[in-house]
Amino acid sequence: MNPKLAIVGAGWAGMAAAVTAAETSATVTVFEATSTLGGRARALAAKRPDGADLTLDNGQHILIGAYSETLKMMQRVGIDLNECLLRLPLTMPYPDGSGLQTPSWACNLPAPLNAVAAIATAHGWHWRDKLALVRASMGWQRARFQCAPLLSVAELCARLPSRVMDDLIEPLCVSALNTPVQASSAQVFLRVMQDALFGQGFAGFGASDLLLPRKDLSQLFPETAAHWLQRRHGHRVQLRRGARVQSLSNTGTQWCLSVQAGGTSRRECFDHVIWATSAKPAAQAMRNAALQEDLPETSSSALKHWAAIAGALPFTAITTVYAWSQSARLSAPMLALRASPNARQAPAQFVFDRGQLYPHDLAAQGVLAFVVSASEGDRADLQERVIRQAVSQLGLRDLQPLQTVVEKRATFACNPGLLRPGLAVAPGLWAAGDYVQGPYPATLEGAVRSGVTAASAIHQTQARPEG
Repeated sequence: MNPKLAIVGAGWAGMAAAVTAAETSATVTVFEATSTLGGRARALAAKRPDGADLTLDNGQHILIGAYSETLKMMQRVGIDLNECLLRLPLTMPYPDGSGLQTPSWACNLPAPLNAVAAIATAHGWHWRDKLALVRASMGWQRARFQCAPLLSVAELCARLPSRVMDDLIEPLCVSALNTPVQASSAQVFLRVMQDALFGQGFAGFGASDLLLPRKDLSQLFPETAAHWLQRRHGHRVQLRRGARVQSLSNTGTQWCLSVQAGGTSRRECFDHVIWATSAKPAAQAMRNAALQEDLPETSSSALKHWAAIAGALPFTAITTVYAWSQSARLSAPMLALRASPNARQAPAQFVFDRGQLYPHDLAAQGVLAFVVSASEGDRADLQERVIRQAVSQLGLRDLQPLQTVVEKRATFACNPGLLRPGLAVAPGLWAAGDYVQGPYPATLEGAVRSGVTAASAIHQTQARPEG
C-alpha cells in the first residue's frame, strides 16, 4: 500500500522531499502557506528607480560543484545546469585584482591540484603565505578532516599568516557558516573544505567550482520541481499554495493537520508527515502537538525533546543590499570585498553583478547585490554603510538603493559542538531543513539533503518487512 504523506513547507527541503517521495510511489500533498515557492531561498518582485520591473532574490546564494545532492536534484527535474549556473573555477578576486583566481590552464585539473594551482598563483600573496596554506590543507587531509569537536575555526587556523586569514579563511568561513571565525565550528568548516578542495564535483563541475545562479531562486529548483511533479506524478502529488497548517495532532495511527485555506479550515490525516518549515515555527508546532491530552507519553516526550533542541538553536542574520546604477559593471561577476578594522565601515563581504549573471535581462543591467553575512544593525543603517563601502572600494558614486532584504534568522550560528535536532521527531513524523542534523552548515545543500533523507527514510520504513 502506498503511504499517504504530507509535507509542510515548499522550500528547497520540502520540494526535494516531494520529488524523492513521488519517485517511491507515495501519495504526496505539499502545503505551502504563501504563493511563492522556495522558503528562505525564493524570488522577489521589485522595480528599478526608472520603473522597470525586476526579479530579485531574498538573498544572493552561491553553490559549489561539491553540492552533489542539490545538483542531482536540479538535474532530475529537468534543469540544464550549464545554462542555469555560471561556473567560476575557484576564485575569490578583490577589486584591486588580488586574491585567489584559478588560472585557465588549471581549470580542468583534478582535485586538489586545481586548488593548489589557485593558491600557487594567488595575486598579492607572498610565497610563504601560499606554502603555509598548502601545508595546512595537507595536514587537514592527513587528519581525515577531523578535529576536536569544540575547536573553533580561529583556533584551527591560528598558525596561518594574516594575509591568508584576511583574504581567504575569514570570508570563506563567514559566507559558508555565516558565523565569524572565532565562533565557528572547525569540524563543520573542515567538512566544507574537504568536499570543496578534495571532493568530487558533479556533472562535469569541479568540486571547488563556484556556481552562481542565472535564474531566480524559485525557478532554479522549487518552481521547476513543482511543474515536473505535475507532469510526471500529477495523479499522486498535490501542491497546495496558500494553505497554512495551523496545528498538528495524532490519532494513534496517523498524524492530522488542521489546514486553513481560502477562508476555511479543515482537518486532514496522513500516514507520515515531513515538517519542512524553518526551525522556529517547527519547534512551536512540535511544542503545541506535545500538549495533546491523549498523546502517548513516549510521543509527547519525543516532541518536547525535539522542540527544545530546535528552539534553542542560535541564529544569525544575512542582509542583501540591492543597488542600481545605469553604468555599474564589475570586473567579474563576483568580487570579494575588503574587511576593515571597524566592520561598520565595510560590512559586506561580497558583491555580485546581476547584469553579468543575467546578460539577456535588460532590467538586471546595472544591478549589484551586496551580501552581508552575520549582519548586525537595522536595515536603513546597513544599507547606508554598504553604499558608502561601494564608493570606497568600487568607486561607484551614483548607486541608488533598490531593496534591502534582512533575513534575521537566515541561518543557525554554526558554533563548535552545537546540538542540532534530529531528522526523526516521533513515529511517522519527520523534520527537514538546513538546521537538522547533518554534515553541512545552513546551506541549500544541507536543506536538499535533509529532504531527500527524510523521504528515503519513510520509504525504507514502509518497505521493511513486519515482524
